[in-house]
Amino acid sequence: MDQINKLQVEAIEQGTIIDHIPIKIGVKLLSLFNLNIINQRITICLNLPSSLIGCKDLIKMENTFLDQEQINQLAIYAPNSTIKQIKKYKVVSKITPSLPDFIKDVIICPNNNCISRSELIFSSFIIEKNKNNQQLKCIYCEREFTNHIMLIK
Repeated sequence: MDQINKLQVEAIEQGTIIDHIPIKIGVKLLSLFNLNIINQRITICLNLPSSLIGCKDLIKMENTFLDQEQINQLAIYAPNSTIKQIKKYKVVSKITPSLPDFIKDVIICPNNNCISRSELIFSSFIIEKNKNNQQLKCIYCEREFTNHIMLIK
C-alpha cells in the first residue's frame, strides 16, 4: 500500500474528527473542552505529516459530537482546523470554525487581580479580530491578551 492510501489512525464509525490542528495545540484542545473526561474513545495524534500545513495534530472522538458554539470556540486556538462529523464511517459534514465575537466560561483570565479569578462568576471575553491575529479582552478587568497566554479552565 502506498503512503497516499495508508491510514495512520484507525477509522471511527461515528463521532467527530478535528483535523488540521496546529502542532502542539491538540493536547491543549483536549483540556479546553474537557474531552479528557468523557467516557468515549479518543485518539490524539501529534505531529502528523500534512500536505497543507507541514505537520499537524489530529483528534478523533468516538460517539462524541461538538455543538456549533464549541466548534466556533476552536477557532481561538485552531482557526484553520476542519471539523468532520462521521456517521457509519462516512463524513456527513465538514465544518470550518469561525471565530466568535464573545466567549464565556471557557478560559481563565491571566490577570491574577481580575475579579473573575476570585469571585464565583464566569470568565468572559470579547474577541477583537484584525488581519494578523486576535486579542481577547476580559470584560471584567478590560485587559487584552493573545490566545497564546490564555489559561485553560
